[in-house]
Amino acid sequence: MGHHGWRGRPPASEAEARQRIVDATVRCIDRHGVVKTTLSDVANELGVTRQTVYRHFGRISDIIGEVAAQGAESFVDRLIAHLQGIGDPADAVVEGMVFCVRTIPNEPRLSLLLQLEDSAAFGRGATTAEAIAYGAEMLKRFPVDWAAAGVAEDELDGLAEIVMRLLTSLLQHPSEPPRDEAEVRAVLYRWLAPALRAGGLRPE
Repeated sequence: MGHHGWRGRPPASEAEARQRIVDATVRCIDRHGVVKTTLSDVANELGVTRQTVYRHFGRISDIIGEVAAQGAESFVDRLIAHLQGIGDPADAVVEGMVFCVRTIPNEPRLSLLLQLEDSAAFGRGATTAEAIAYGAEMLKRFPVDWAAAGVAEDELDGLAEIVMRLLTSLLQHPSEPPRDEAEVRAVLYRWLAPALRAGGLRPE
């Protein structure tokens, strides 16, 4: 592939090169923060030229977007694991949202999801059709029998939109003074959970 540098260990494939660039970017972000991380930083971390990085990613924002996307995939796996055993739809949605509010702001890589305009989850683009479809796929992975709860598969987009809008607001515009976890949970149980309880899902 004609790679120079790479600290004497050139990647064996395009996929490996891209992943190594992503991993190097994560290390740079951990050291410098996302705003101060440049494409030159990433190139230096890898021992390659900027032109080498450009062959795989056109802009630093493209690399950071991939970092965020991979972080989202890992985060969703953790979220689903956290919800195992919670089969009630109201409990699962509320506890899933509380988990998001607790976890995302305290992990720098997950916080990228809030900073990207076109983030597929939890960012400023969280109400696009793509993001809502992403949220619906997340809900399908919840340990909930949605059909038994009265939610048809084609209705999950609507629920996902409500959840994504609420999460975006809770994460980007926290209350002043800030609510603690118990207070966030109480608000969600008071105003969101009733719509997910048996008999509250569909108007008569």
